[in-house]
Amino acid sequence: MKRAIAVGIAVAAAVGAGGFGGYRYAMHRMMGAPATEIAATPTGDRKALYYHDPMFPQQKFDKPGKSPFMDMQLVPVYADDKGGEGGVTVSARAQQNLGMRTAPAEIVEFRQEMPAVGTVQVDERRIARAEVRTTGWIEKLHVRAANDPVRAGQILAEIYSPELLAAQEEYLLARRMAQANTADEPLARAARRRLELLGFPVAEISKIEQSGEARRRVPILAPISGVLSELGVREGAMVQAGTPAFTLTDLSSVWIQVEVPEVQGAWLKPGLRAEATVPTLPGKTFEGRLDYVYPELNPQTRTLKARIMLPNPRLELKPGMFANVSLVSSARKVLTIPTEAVIQTGTRSVVIVMAGERFRAATVTTGAERDGRTEILEGLKPGERVVASGQFLIDSESSLKGALDRLEGPAETSK
Repeated sequence: MKRAIAVGIAVAAAVGAGGFGGYRYAMHRMMGAPATEIAATPTGDRKALYYHDPMFPQQKFDKPGKSPFMDMQLVPVYADDKGGEGGVTVSARAQQNLGMRTAPAEIVEFRQEMPAVGTVQVDERRIARAEVRTTGWIEKLHVRAANDPVRAGQILAEIYSPELLAAQEEYLLARRMAQANTADEPLARAARRRLELLGFPVAEISKIEQSGEARRRVPILAPISGVLSELGVREGAMVQAGTPAFTLTDLSSVWIQVEVPEVQGAWLKPGLRAEATVPTLPGKTFEGRLDYVYPELNPQTRTLKARIMLPNPRLELKPGMFANVSLVSSARKVLTIPTEAVIQTGTRSVVIVMAGERFRAATVTTGAERDGRTEILEGLKPGERVVASGQFLIDSESSLKGALDRLEGPAETSK
């Protein structure tokens, strides 16, 4: 068992250190072949740059011979093994044996997605109040409990107001005078205008014009459809001008307030598509739009607050519900590669580019990441193949040979 582990380590070291030559040597050693077989491998007319021991590649020799370190012949390193511009060469057979996998840089439709959490809230632009504009008494209350549903134009209450009663009688009198004498028409128009300003419903004005009689009770009508979120009066109560008797909220559209990290706030723009789910309704997704990004940063959490507007025609979303939100940017064509192909060195992002049997390092500028793919802003062209797995073998080869010095820095010169 120990011998098998030792042989495996020797194979990995030989592959990482000496490239395919080291791999051949290790395989020959595993099969019991003599070390001289590697030296006997035909080289053709290629000129060796130097010779080395695959187990100690940092030491270079000018002439062939036996390694002073191991019982083996020195392995030649040729000019084309350098791969041209700072690259290394790994044969197709070695790539297959090492399980190396590559992938092309492709232009795909890319949507940036950012998760967030928030709570459902009332759309403050859909809140309305029905107030009393004169002093009076609530003689009849039609809606008696908060959160009761109401519809636009529904009678909420009936109020008796001496001022409203007097204004009705003045208008009816002025109207009769105008009918008898056209010179009194401005007086009738002024009396009608006063009724409207006191909050007398226009529909009710038409009724008293037809009947010719003032109404004792004046209805207070709901301005919008929704729910009665606040009830400020009770039947029989006296009210003053400006009393907030009824507050109505339209829940057919709601907000979700979310907080996003400061570093991700740059791409938040109104109009972004949003998808929300709530634990109360599993499996159901609500779609909406990013409506507004608040112009302030929370100094404690370093987050930006934003609100999302969602249609709620069935009133399934209730204020106070917890929601999971996903903000999705519009689709755009971008160059992407598998995320696993990107090597993060701490100061930059590097990929290994494949051209035939040659490999080179390329510094890239990355963008957004989604679904296992990373956007490439600079450093690659469409169609170029990058190493998606096995980069460490190329990195090891390049470090020991000093070819890919951009990954590990300048390699030491062997003495």
